[in-house]
This record gives sequence, C-alpha cells and structure tokens, in this order.
Amino acid sequence: MNSIPKTVWVFVIFSLFYLSVNAQPYTKNRSPLIEKTYMELPLGSIQPKGWLREMLQRQKTGATGELDKLYPLVMGERNGWLGGDGDQWERGPYWIDGLLPLAYLLDDKELKEKAQKWVEWAIASQRADGYFGPSKDYDAEPGVQRNNSEDWWPKMVMLKILQQYYAATNDQRVVQLFTNYFHYQLKTLQEKPLGHWTFWAEYRSGDNLQAVYWLYNITGDKAMLELTDILHAQGFDFTEKFLQRNMLASHRSIHCVNLAQGLKEPVIFYQQSKDPKHLASVKQGLSDIKLFNGQAQGMYGGDEALHGNVATQGSELCSSVEMMFSLEKMLELTGDVEFAEHLEKVAFNALPTQISDDFMKRQYFQQANQVQIKRQMYNFDVNHNGTDLVFGLLTGYPCCTSNMHQGWPKFTQNLYYATTDGGVASFIFSPSTAQIKVGAHAETVAINQDTFYPFEEQVKITLQHQNKQGITFPYHLRIPSWAKNPKVLINGTVWKGKAKPGEVLVIDRKWLNNDTIVLNLPMELNFETYEEGSRAIERGPLVYALDIPGEEKEVFFPKEEQVIFGKSYLEVTPLSDWNYGFIMFKKEDMNELFSVKQHIATDKNYPWNRENTPVELRVKAKQLPFWKLYNGMAGPMPSADMYGLNSNELKDQEIRLIPYGCTTLRISQFPMIRR
Repeated sequence: MNSIPKTVWVFVIFSLFYLSVNAQPYTKNRSPLIEKTYMELPLGSIQPKGWLREMLQRQKTGATGELDKLYPLVMGERNGWLGGDGDQWERGPYWIDGLLPLAYLLDDKELKEKAQKWVEWAIASQRADGYFGPSKDYDAEPGVQRNNSEDWWPKMVMLKILQQYYAATNDQRVVQLFTNYFHYQLKTLQEKPLGHWTFWAEYRSGDNLQAVYWLYNITGDKAMLELTDILHAQGFDFTEKFLQRNMLASHRSIHCVNLAQGLKEPVIFYQQSKDPKHLASVKQGLSDIKLFNGQAQGMYGGDEALHGNVATQGSELCSSVEMMFSLEKMLELTGDVEFAEHLEKVAFNALPTQISDDFMKRQYFQQANQVQIKRQMYNFDVNHNGTDLVFGLLTGYPCCTSNMHQGWPKFTQNLYYATTDGGVASFIFSPSTAQIKVGAHAETVAINQDTFYPFEEQVKITLQHQNKQGITFPYHLRIPSWAKNPKVLINGTVWKGKAKPGEVLVIDRKWLNNDTIVLNLPMELNFETYEEGSRAIERGPLVYALDIPGEEKEVFFPKEEQVIFGKSYLEVTPLSDWNYGFIMFKKEDMNELFSVKQHIATDKNYPWNRENTPVELRVKAKQLPFWKLYNGMAGPMPSADMYGLNSNELKDQEIRLIPYGCTTLRISQFPMIRR
C-alpha cells in the first residue's frame, strides 16, 4: 500500500465525494470561487449544421484530418508526445487541441482514433512524482523543436486537450493525471518557476490556471487554490499592465499571441480573487487594443510583436484562434455581451479569410488592407524570408499550421451553455443542434437552431422534448448591441417583454414540445473609425470590404527551403483597381448611399468566398490616383484631414463590397475625403 502515491488516494477520496455532492448535470464553481451563471456542455452535446458543419467537414478532409501525413517531420511517430525523438514542444499538442474536439463534434471514428493515441501516450507518460510529457532534450535538427522538453508551456496545451477528452468521455484517468501533476507543480514551481525554461509559460499561465480551477470544481482539493495563487503570482501581470496602459500604447511591447492568450488570465483569476480590478483591467485592455492597435476584422497589428493600428500591419493566425479561445472562456465566466460580440467579429471576419477553402493552406499574417500577396520583405516585425503573407502549409512559421485547427471546433462548443438556474443560454449564433438537461428534474431538451446568420437577420430556435405537460426553464438570449428594434417571437406571437440591444434577455416559461423562438435582429449599416480617420463598413457582425478579384499563382520553393517552408506557396495578384475612398458621410445617410443585395441562389453550405458571397453592398466611391503601392502593399493611408484636395476632380466609381471573411484581396479600411 505504501507504493501507491499519496495523490492517488487524494484522487480516489475526492472522486467519491464528487459523485455524492455533484448530482447536478453540469459542473458548477465550488466555494470559495464565485458562483458563475453559465456552464460549458459536454463535448458532443452540440452538433453543427449548415455552413458550420461544412466548415468542420473541410477541416476533416483538409489539414486538420491529414496533418500527420502532410507534416510527418513534426506530426509523425517521431513526435515527443508520442514517445519519439523528434519535436518535443508545442506543435503536436497544438494540432490535437483542434483535432480532438473536431473528432467528437463530427462523431468521426477515424479522427477519434488518430487523437486517442496522443491522449494515451500523455496519460501513460506520467511519472510517480506526477510529471508527465516528454522529458529528454535532443540535438538541434532543421524544422524540429527538440529542446526545452520539460518546459511548463506545452503541458498547458495538453491539459486543454485532456479537459476536452474528459468532457467527451468522462475518463477518470484524466482526473488522476491532473491531480498528480498539479501536486507536482505545487512541489516544483518554487524551484523551477514558470519562466525557468522559456518565457512563454509566464505569458500563457491562464491556460494552466483554468485547468486547475477545472480540477478543483471536480475534486474540491483545497491545495489547488494554493497552486492557483502561485500560478497567478508567477505569471505575467496582465492586470497591472492593462490598467497602466503603457504596454498597449507601445510598439513591440509584447508578442501578439501572448497578448491574445494572456487576455483571459485576469478574468479567470477573478473567480478566486473576486477583485473587480481583474474584470476592469480586461475591459480597459480590450479598449486600448482597439484604440492603439485595432484593425477592422476585430484583431490588431501584431507581426509578431505588437505593431500598431496601420491597416497593412500583419495579424497572426495564431492570434485569431487564441483570441477566440480567450473570449470564449471569458464569456462562459461572465456572460458579458461585449465578449460575445468580439468573438463573433473575429470568427466571422478574421478567421475564414486566413485559411484556404480546402483547409490546406493558410497565411501566417493577414492584412486588413491586403491588395496583393507576394513573397517579399514587408514592414513587419518578423518576415521569415518574406513568406509571412503568402498562402502555404508551412510558410511564415509552422506554429499556425499546428494551432489553426481549434478555431471552429471550440466556437461550435460555445454556441450553448447550461445555466445555474436550470436553463439554456445562447450568446453566439450559427446553425446547430444541442442536447441540454434543463428544469428542476434535469430533463433533456433538443435545441434546433435554423439560421443563415451572420448573413441573414433571423435566428429560429425550436425546442423538442418528451414531456407532454411541458418543462419550465429559462432561456437566456443575447440581443446584439447593433440590433436596433429587435423582435422576439414565441410560436409566432411577439413576446411582450423588452428586448434591449446589448443585453441578455431571459424568457422563463413552460416550454411545450416544438415551441419556437424567433429572433429578428435588424442589421443596420454602421461604420467604425481607425487610423487616419479611415472607416470600416459594418452590417451586423460582418465587416464589408472592397471585392478585389485576383489571379493565383503557385510557386515552388527550392529544395533547400522545403524542410522549413513546405513544397510551395500561392501568390495572388490583383486584377482590378483598389485605391478607392469615400466622401465624408454621416451614419444616418448610409441607407441612401449604400444598397444591400442578397444573393438568393447562394449555396448556403459554403458562403465563405467571393464567388459564393450571399450578400453584397454597392456604393459610389472616389478613386484616389495618389494612393499607390508602397513596398508591395497599399501605401500609407491618406488622411481624412487632407486639406486642399478637390474631391470634384476625383473619378466616381461604383464599387462592390462583400463580407471580409469572403475576401482574399481587399480594402476594409477606406480613406475618407473632405467634401
């Protein structure tokens, strides 16, 4: 008996305690953590439909499902997370962090088996002292990260994978591994703090932190709250940096992905601290990200270091998917509408355009104003031999090849939450179904969301269950802040309550089988202002950009570069002019200036390219002959305060705007011109 580690007995005792006190269907926060209103559903409870399912299917047949074959040097059997002597660091776990939820969302046997061997190796690797994962460094090898195997950071990614695996399978080995590993951290972090091997773990400690709270809510092991104090103290202090404001106002002050990942840390720690400054700091941080670095698609200039708000600065793909995950975690913890709207903005604008339709190529960086795509050196912090803007499998840097897969699966997993009052919450919208236990007796309700959102204004939700008497429970629904005069109908009748833009409404009633909720969310035209007074045109959650047709050309790398960048890449050359701006206008004039056209014949299964865009705007613009290419990019943004320019001498041209996410080449931030 003495050979059994003490932490195993802790696991057994607390597991039995958990089974006795956690009879509710979903895991709540334990005291002394704050009581949170919203709870994530088990993986597999939500199923995508329509365009969202097609997006996940394309991941399956594309790089997500085939990366071990496409990128065998890193994702093959030599990977350290499979026991090999190859890549020992983050890339393997990054891939599985998207592959595993995709497998369970699609209920795909082949993908599950592919992910399972990584899960099994991780669990089997745990030592008697609680450590798990690769533990041996190797000599350098081109294209492979073979050192820092014991670094804290890659384990944080594997912890997220195992959380998702547990949410799908309830495999109790995960709880045991977490228990033993976190007790190992408690014993080891003082001697080998988060920054002992690399600085990445300090900036990304929020991922470790959320996993410890997850375990605490299952086992109630009070030692976990000691560990969270240590992790918060050793991690980068995002709270103070956001409140001081200097960091986000300074170029190159932080790595762009560290910012996206670290954004959530104060909100996660708030569960324990209950200090309002942790929430306030993130609000201030988001405001300053937009003010000093913001771009039209909801992201920020960061290529790789933070690099301001110029529309031609790069925005990294890893930043987009990590920003989405941070917003998802913060949304679950707070129910804050601002987080939901920012999440939709990134998902529906930044994410689709940066990955090819077949999910086989991606850009390392995208630009808000992207008028051609060539291999060359740009005004980026990092250039990777000029490959950062082109589409390829490994171009730029392969972290994005590995990490891009989590975006849509985790977005899907956050379409619905259970609520502590026995209800359901929908804060982001997409075609989907879900199975959720609701009401006083935890009865199962099937939810069917029929919608072509974000391209159309209506969301229809149908509730189905087996109780002939009906089930009483509340439904929490976000009303977007941009939806003026929204309407809510229940079974075709206008709901008598108040649906206020920017708030969460709660409909608490007895729901009969096949009851329906219809949200009509008017998508008014709007604009946001960016660098030099430029404007981005918005309608609902979508940003609209100039449609620039382009010609693609595949270019093959020389043999000596292929191990680093892959076999080939795509360049895209514009086939039309792009240098347009708008005469100054007021918001109330936009309905007269812009016309909206819906394309009824659009294939709704895949609307995310310029050929199949479901909606477009038409508007008259002015061509600006002095706005030209500079170093392969759109030149410096003409100022809205330009004095002495005679707008009557500029050529009028009707232009076509399409959703940002449907573009490859685009202008999304337009210069404004005085009358």
